[in-house]
Amino acid sequence: MSARAGIIVTGTEVLTGRVSDLNGPWLAEQLRQAGVDVGFTIVVGDRPQDLADALDFLAGTHVDLIVTSGGLGPTADDLTAAVVGDWQSRPSVPDPELEKRIAEIVERLSARRSWPVDPEAMAAGTAKQARVPAGAEVLEPTGTAPGLVVPGSSGDAHPPVVVLPGPPGELQGMWPDAMASPLVNEALADRAELRQSTLRLWGTPEAAIAATLRRLDDDLDGLEITTCLREGELEVVTRYGVELAERYDRLEHAVVEEYGSAVFSTDASTVDDIVAHLLESRGLTIATSESCTAGLLAGRLTERAGSSAWVRGGAVVYSNEAKHDLVGVPTEVIERHGAVSEEVAVALAQGARRELRADIGVGITGIAGPGGGTAEKPVGLVHLCVAGPDGVISRAPVLGGGRSGVRARSVAVALHLVRELLQGG
Repeated sequence: MSARAGIIVTGTEVLTGRVSDLNGPWLAEQLRQAGVDVGFTIVVGDRPQDLADALDFLAGTHVDLIVTSGGLGPTADDLTAAVVGDWQSRPSVPDPELEKRIAEIVERLSARRSWPVDPEAMAAGTAKQARVPAGAEVLEPTGTAPGLVVPGSSGDAHPPVVVLPGPPGELQGMWPDAMASPLVNEALADRAELRQSTLRLWGTPEAAIAATLRRLDDDLDGLEITTCLREGELEVVTRYGVELAERYDRLEHAVVEEYGSAVFSTDASTVDDIVAHLLESRGLTIATSESCTAGLLAGRLTERAGSSAWVRGGAVVYSNEAKHDLVGVPTEVIERHGAVSEEVAVALAQGARRELRADIGVGITGIAGPGGGTAEKPVGLVHLCVAGPDGVISRAPVLGGGRSGVRARSVAVALHLVRELLQGG
């Protein structure tokens, strides 16, 4: 059995949703790659008793290691180091040398960013961050906060705790040192390779894949399979030990055989990865003309470094006047068919190609809501068109999920239409 770990993400701002948790998923994947199975990720607020209760719970599940993130700053609510130290029966004590190193970092950052400096407040915050549980290993700061590896006390059943800062950049920068700790390596001595494979399908209901998995049930023993339907994409993620690789291969073969071209990725590549690769490998460029999505597709296409090689640009054509003035949609087409129509979507795609001198043009126009719908054109109706040297593809789905959901799903549909056109589907 592989080594197991638990994760505790601290911070009331994360617990209440003001800040999205980026650390829990990142840590879980890093541990998985290191051969460590994660049993639990717990989010707690900045309340010492809640953190102590979470530590007690994870210790009761017999994990080999606990990793925490957050609560290492200089303010009064940053209590993780002290709580973990007390939980391990290791009271915190000042570390004068660490305090000097933190002070130098804070002074350097303050000078670089022109922060006003209150020497007394800075000294108090630095002294707080430099208090270390007795016997703990210090992980050098990548920001201002040091990390810690806090061992359990002799005679207790507590696993060691890796205490990491909350800012994702600092946590990720500190992670290699944490994993190099002798104490961590001793705790995770039983780690074994854990593979994770992902199949992605487009336009397949979750109920359909559930039926397939039930039919294959006798051949799936030992495979941990989860499915998730997100913006029209069905993701099938399987975790398994290396000894079950052949069993997973049979699962993948069965799904590909049954669903054919609906399986657009067998190697965890996203539709964004595939579209970028197809455009780059064929030397093609793309441009967008967006009404209801107002540039969201162009933004997603350009998230990738190097996308300037294939993205020509995009036009946000929210008003009818902008549709005509920026990408040349004929006024009479809008008047005859309405702004939300196949004819306008086609004209938007062709206009994007023409005006931005691109090989591929994408047009999107729809009713994102919550108002503006009619019986003939309900809220959620979106007309999309992709035009290129290989032809034209148009679609008119009615999408749900509220205004933000309609816009996000429109972008997903558009990317898959681009993929289908480039792949000749």
